[in-house]
Amino acid sequence: MNDTRQFWLGFHLVSGIGPTRLRRLLEHFGGEIERAWRAPVGELQRAGLEPRLVDRLTIARAELDLPRLLERVAACGARLITWDDPEYPASLLAIDWPPPVLFVRGGFAPDDARSVAIVGTRRPSGYGRDVAAQLAQGLAERGLTIVSGLARGIDAVVHRSALAAGGRTVAVLGCGIDTVYPPEHDALAESIVAAGAVISDYAPGVPPDAANFPPRNRIISGLSLGVVVVEAAEESGALITTRFANDQGREVFAVPGQIQAKNSRGPHRLIQQGAKLILDVDDILTELRFETAAATALQPMLFLDPVEARVLEALGSGPLHPDELMHQLDLTPSQMSAQLTLLELRGLVRLEGGRVSAVP
Repeated sequence: MNDTRQFWLGFHLVSGIGPTRLRRLLEHFGGEIERAWRAPVGELQRAGLEPRLVDRLTIARAELDLPRLLERVAACGARLITWDDPEYPASLLAIDWPPPVLFVRGGFAPDDARSVAIVGTRRPSGYGRDVAAQLAQGLAERGLTIVSGLARGIDAVVHRSALAAGGRTVAVLGCGIDTVYPPEHDALAESIVAAGAVISDYAPGVPPDAANFPPRNRIISGLSLGVVVVEAAEESGALITTRFANDQGREVFAVPGQIQAKNSRGPHRLIQQGAKLILDVDDILTELRFETAAATALQPMLFLDPVEARVLEALGSGPLHPDELMHQLDLTPSQMSAQLTLLELRGLVRLEGGRVSAVP
């Protein structure tokens, strides 16, 4: 029996076939990835695939040894998970253009649904390091997973602090899953694998080129309920993560600093633009609607934002199809998907038989 993951990997390696085109192909071929991969040229064209992409796919099918490529993933201690894998994080699946495949070392846990990303400069001050460590430790002690990018500086501080607190952490790479960058973080990466996950949407062999890092930031924010910025220049990659967070409906938090410091300009600009200024862990938990009193058994708070309240009010008369709910509330598909995902993670709604219902 074929391992269908190989066909997901095949499409992933065809330049130009991203989430939107792959979703269109899957819809045309009834969700059968192998059927889409093996389809004749004429059928691919009828599915809406442009001629240049049909040509690329035809060449890839002739040249790629998919079972061997899948073995290469396993050889570097990783697994490939896809949109239809139960392990694929629901919060990431809810964003626009989620990566169709993820290469994973370690694994996800149910509690990773309660994740916060902490990002910042690669050259932090002593103040920045101390604040980042305190926030990561405090959130980890309260059962939240810390997401970051394994880079030098703030990223490394928060990964290590989460681990030191006995918590979980997820590192998102900007290179192939077989490479640790920077190389001096190899031991840190192994510790993260043992207590969380190191992930990438880049295949083995992809180098850590500068152009790879901004796109991976959408995964950092997509995995998280909110993004915290601790020290960042105005052109920092950390601010790219916050732009993705805003697009994805995630909370954005900023730690204030000295007004003369270059690395305070990014957080201060975010605060001017409406990011939540935070002074401690409880500020984050309050904004995310979690109880702040206990460091264990973290529970969702009962108050809702206006959109969440409208969703639950609409479901008061009984279950609805997501499309019906979306039109009733005048939301976009991405807004509806994000709201349902977050409400489901908080245990307030459930999706059964293609219909959404409120949890009593």
